[in-house]
Amino acid sequence: MTTLQASAQAQLRQLVEQIERLEEEKKALAGDIRDKYLEAKGIGFDVKVLRQVVRLRKKSTTERQEEDAVLEVYLHALGMLGPSDSEHDAMVDQMIAAE
Repeated sequence: MTTLQASAQAQLRQLVEQIERLEEEKKALAGDIRDKYLEAKGIGFDVKVLRQVVRLRKKSTTERQEEDAVLEVYLHALGMLGPSDSEHDAMVDQMIAAE
């Protein structure tokens, strides 16, 4: 097995220690974020929806619109949405014609 030179060992040790410190900071921040959600819940806000709002604010308008369009297609394909406006208009026209 090969060993690292002393300078490489020092660099490695420094990098690992920095990563460990950052992981601790991340853990502390995660706790702070959790506390804010608990505070919001205590005030009466819906935390699930609040998380969704935070997630959506990270995206551009175009990105959100594209995702909404794909979601609508999927929901429609699964029968979870009613007919689109054009399909609805066509159904109304068929009903009128049948009378």
